[in-house]
Amino acid sequence: MRFANKVVVVTGAASGFGRAAVRKFAGEGARIVAADIDADGLNALVDEMSGDGHTIIGVETDVTNGSAVQAMVDAGVAEFGTIDVLVNNAGAGHPPMFMHDMPEEQFDRIFDLNTKSVYLGVKAVTPVMIGNGGGVIINTASIGAKNPRLKSTPYNAAKGAVVVMTRGLAVDLARFKIRVNCVCPLASETGFFKTVTGKDRISDEARKTLESDVPLRRLTDPDDVANAILYLASNDAAFITGVSLDIDGGKSI
Repeated sequence: MRFANKVVVVTGAASGFGRAAVRKFAGEGARIVAADIDADGLNALVDEMSGDGHTIIGVETDVTNGSAVQAMVDAGVAEFGTIDVLVNNAGAGHPPMFMHDMPEEQFDRIFDLNTKSVYLGVKAVTPVMIGNGGGVIINTASIGAKNPRLKSTPYNAAKGAVVVMTRGLAVDLARFKIRVNCVCPLASETGFFKTVTGKDRISDEARKTLESDVPLRRLTDPDDVANAILYLASNDAAFITGVSLDIDGGKSI
């Protein structure tokens, strides 16, 4: 119960890493503000978690829109009185392509979803955390930020910016007792995978090929990422800030 009575906001909460994080935080006593642009998925999550006795509200949120992100934070404060942890998890990839082939509007969208969303979340929640005497911000980056993949340069660059923002924010916000860290996961068979491959699931043969390049011989499970997020957000990591934690089974080595 490391998060008993703490208020945690998770973006991109309806699926993948965000959904796993919501379940983990709630299981350790947190009160949850779940945010996602997918209204149906969000409602299903809230119904499920409420039915299990957890305290949660859902806020339909476009994380690329400043007013929407501010409304998300305001909803959390109105419901629970404060916000202790923000997980900037929402983001998306793109089908494999060279950057010079990517339309400008698609490039902008990738940076809006993966980088600007972090700025907007930090901008909205920091005054609340300062007033509360501190807090924690966790950003979801990618192992591609450190080891760029072929035909993924825009996404890799957007997540690379998240790593740098995390380190800079850790210094800027330390005076306010706000810790800032990020996680850098290897790809997982979530909605992200469908975006970049165009398939609902990868074949067994393709999975074996991908896993053969990972020392621990498997892909990332959403719970792997959620467990790391919980650790970095908890008092167990009270002296850790500015860290980008690789969750990749050793692949980046």
